[in-house]
Amino acid sequence: MEGKVEFYKETEFKDTEIGRTPKDWEAKKIKDIVVYKKGVKPEQLDIKRVDDNYLPYLAAEYLRGQSEPKYVNSNEERLVIAQKDDILMIWDGSNAGDLFTGTSGTVASTFVRITCNKNIVCPEYLYYYLLGKVNILKDRTKGTGIPHINRDTFENLQVPLIPLEEQKKISEILSTIDEAIQKTDDIIAKTESLKKGLMQELLTKGIGHKEFKDTEIGRIPKEWEVVNLGELAVEVYRYPTYYNIKYVGTNEGVPEVRGELIKENGELEENLSEYRFTSKETSQRFPKTILQEGDFVLSVRGTMGKVAIVPKFLEGANITANLMKVSLDRLKCYPPFFKQVFLSDFFRKALNNISSQTTIKTVQAPRLKSIKIPFPPLHEQQRIAEILSTVDKKLEILKQEKVKLERIKQWFMEELLTGRIRVRVA
Repeated sequence: MEGKVEFYKETEFKDTEIGRTPKDWEAKKIKDIVVYKKGVKPEQLDIKRVDDNYLPYLAAEYLRGQSEPKYVNSNEERLVIAQKDDILMIWDGSNAGDLFTGTSGTVASTFVRITCNKNIVCPEYLYYYLLGKVNILKDRTKGTGIPHINRDTFENLQVPLIPLEEQKKISEILSTIDEAIQKTDDIIAKTESLKKGLMQELLTKGIGHKEFKDTEIGRIPKEWEVVNLGELAVEVYRYPTYYNIKYVGTNEGVPEVRGELIKENGELEENLSEYRFTSKETSQRFPKTILQEGDFVLSVRGTMGKVAIVPKFLEGANITANLMKVSLDRLKCYPPFFKQVFLSDFFRKALNNISSQTTIKTVQAPRLKSIKIPFPPLHEQQRIAEILSTVDKKLEILKQEKVKLERIKQWFMEELLTGRIRVRVA
C-alpha cells in the first residue's frame, strides 16, 4: 500500500435497506453489478501441463494449497475460464459460500465465477464485502442432500456502492493486512517444519551421541533404553463410561477436561469459562481420574492422539470418558520431554496401531502401557525439552500475532464496509 492513508469518522448517515449508511452511498443488488456462471466438469484432467493451452483446474483443494494442480485443455468449448480479478465462490457442498480470488484457470463444477462490472465496482472491494456476508449465504443454503447456495439470497444481496477510488483504497488496506497474515502463515509453516525435523532428530539421535544401537523402535543412542510406557507410569486410568455425571455451576464443582480443550501445542485451554463443571461427589467417586500438575491427558476414543500436560491451575480437575490420565514417575521422567514424545508422529502412529478397529476407535489402558518409547537419562530429557520448547514458544508468539492481524482485519472490514470509518481520497 503506497502513500499515507488518512481516515476520518463519518457523521452523516441515512437509513436504508441495508441499515445506516453514509448519505453519499448507494446500494445495488449484486445481480445488477456482476455476471456469474457455474463451472463445469471437464472431459479430462491431466496431472501435467502439456502446453500453454493447459490451465490449472480450480478445485477447492488446490485453491486452499492442499493439493498439486491438475490441468485442463482450455480448448474445450464448455469450460468456464476465470481471470485473476474474478471472484470464485463454492456453490455446492458442505463448504458452499467459501470465497477465493487472485487465481486464473478453469472453474470447477462446484464453483461459480463472479465477474464484476468494473465501471461500478472494484473486484477486490466486492470480494471483501462478500466475505462479510458468507455466514448469511451459508445459513440460507438449500438442498437436503448436497447443500447449495440459495440463488435468490445471493442475487438479492445489497452491495453498498461508494466512489471507485474509495473502494480501491479500502481494498488496498484489507489486502495489505491479508499479505501480512499470509507472511505470518508462511513463517508458521516453516517453523512447524523445523520443529518436526528437530523432533525427529532429537528423539532418535539425542544430543552429542556418537555410538548408536538398533532396537525394535529403530536406531537410538547406545546410552538410551527402550521401555514400555507402563514401566514409567505411576498411573494410567480412564473414566468409566457408564456413570451418570451431574453438572453444576462454576463455584460449586470441579472443572471437566474434554478433548476439545486440548490445543495442538500440547497445552490446555486457559479460560475456565470454556470448561464444564461436575459435582464434587462425581469427582470423588473416581479419585484415580483426578488430575495433578504434570499429569497428561490423552484422547483415546474417537479423535486419537490429542495430548496435553496438566497445568497448576487445573489441579483437582477431572476428565471425560474419551480421555485417559497418564501419571509418570517424576524421579525418572521430565514431563515436558514426554509431552514432545506424545506429540511425535511415531507415538500417534503407535496409538492408531493399537486402537480397536470398531466404529469408534478406542485404546484401552493395558494396550497404551505396551507402547514402546525411547528413554534417555533425566538430564538429557531436560536438555531436549528445553530446545523443543524454545521452538514451541516461537510458534505460540507467531500464532498470537496471526490472531491479532485477523482481529485487525475484522475491525477494518466492519468499520470501512459500513462507512463508520471513511478513507480520505485525494
